[in-house]
Amino acid sequence: MLLCELINKIETIKISDENILSSDIKGICLNSKEAKKGELFVAVKGFKSNGHDFIQDAVKKGISCVICESAPTINIPFIVVKDSRIALALISAAWFGYPSEKMKIIGVTGTNGKTSCTYLLKNIIEKSTDDKVGLIGTVGNMIGQRVIATQLTTPDSYELQSIFAKMLMEGCRYVVMEVSSHALSQSRVYGTVFDIGIFTNLSPEHLDFHETMEEYAKAKSVLFKNCKHSIINIDDKYSALMTQSSPGEITTYAVENEKADFLGKDIKLYPNKVEYTLVSTGTYNLIKVHIPGLFTVYNSLASIAAANQLGLDEESIVNSLSECQGIRGRAEVLGVGSEFTIIVDYAHTPDALSNIIKAARTQNVNRVITLFGCGGDRDKSKRPVMGKIATDMSDYTFITSDNPRTEDPLNIINDITAGINNEDSHSAEEKYTVIKDRKVAIYKAIDMLQANDVLIIAGKGHETYQIIGNDKVYFDDREIVEEYLSEKRKNNRRGARERLKQ
Repeated sequence: MLLCELINKIETIKISDENILSSDIKGICLNSKEAKKGELFVAVKGFKSNGHDFIQDAVKKGISCVICESAPTINIPFIVVKDSRIALALISAAWFGYPSEKMKIIGVTGTNGKTSCTYLLKNIIEKSTDDKVGLIGTVGNMIGQRVIATQLTTPDSYELQSIFAKMLMEGCRYVVMEVSSHALSQSRVYGTVFDIGIFTNLSPEHLDFHETMEEYAKAKSVLFKNCKHSIINIDDKYSALMTQSSPGEITTYAVENEKADFLGKDIKLYPNKVEYTLVSTGTYNLIKVHIPGLFTVYNSLASIAAANQLGLDEESIVNSLSECQGIRGRAEVLGVGSEFTIIVDYAHTPDALSNIIKAARTQNVNRVITLFGCGGDRDKSKRPVMGKIATDMSDYTFITSDNPRTEDPLNIINDITAGINNEDSHSAEEKYTVIKDRKVAIYKAIDMLQANDVLIIAGKGHETYQIIGNDKVYFDDREIVEEYLSEKRKNNRRGARERLKQ
């Protein structure tokens, strides 16, 4: 592709030689180690390294031009721009032929509920239209039913446009995607026009990156500046900012604010589902979703509002929601066939942990036992808050390791226990146990279960690994639960046979 075609939407500050604009670019490169002859190298300032420091390495590999924020000191054609990240996003979209403009893109942002909303909406669209739907998010990227592994909730702009292109090529007409605050701050979705943007909620998270809730909220609001239609949860106190940022049409949803366009009323919460009456301009009536928790009411309202905006049939929307059997790692009830219930959930923020514990509380529950930890190298301020939430709201708590990364797991645990009321230390110790080894903690928690108890294993959800140091070690909460219960059943049967022999 000609360089002039790649940069036609970019505001340039300086071009070293106008003749380079007619050069044929063979590819786009961000990593000097992967640079190839004839490619365009985009020097991006990162948090751990600066692409400008590797221009010389890229030149040795034979690149033909550099996009940068300051002119290089070596002899190479260059184009200086104000922001390399924005330039990369626009160049990537051009390179792949602006694929997002040829599909309907629905973006979901907020602290909690992003994954659930995208999966619910994907399910609704597929069952209502028979169209193939692409999905981009935390659990993985999907083209139809095919799963593609991912490292980031929202990929970098080049990878994102590459995924859009693959989705378009394979026949996707819709894409539902999670849009993280990091991605919005780092211009990863810059230049992507969203047909619909959904705001779920906002609570403290990623404050190690954004520093304040105000900055966090501003980052989230960027999505709505680039949406044709915004769908806003007006029960959330940050909804006003999202609304003010929305130049297009706005649809609201809520449980408490009766002015909402889509209002959930007469809510009934069960251990394995929710039911409620939807009040809207349509003909909806009773909504049933087989995922527990008040948050499911909010997530399904957002999905209904988006599906309605897409013009989908109301009856198909309701039927699709009633047929949804849950989302991996999100309030996932394990089918262990026992007299107690075990829930695996991704809850890793104070608000999410509080919500899943509330969801577990029903009239038929004996005790709620919570097992959780906090991730290392992340926002430390939430750790004591989550410790207090878990011990205040649960009958008993196991505090353990999550993804410690480069931190000492015991230091993380100490941060968590600092938030537990220790006015009476003996009383506090009766409310929780610290077990650093997550596998052992799960075993001990299961051993503690009685009839009608609920055990919540929180923090990792869909993840099948632990990050210890810089290494990923295979670890799946669900597998550990199922294997341990299977072993206990075998031991019980063996013990019963031995007793019969006696």
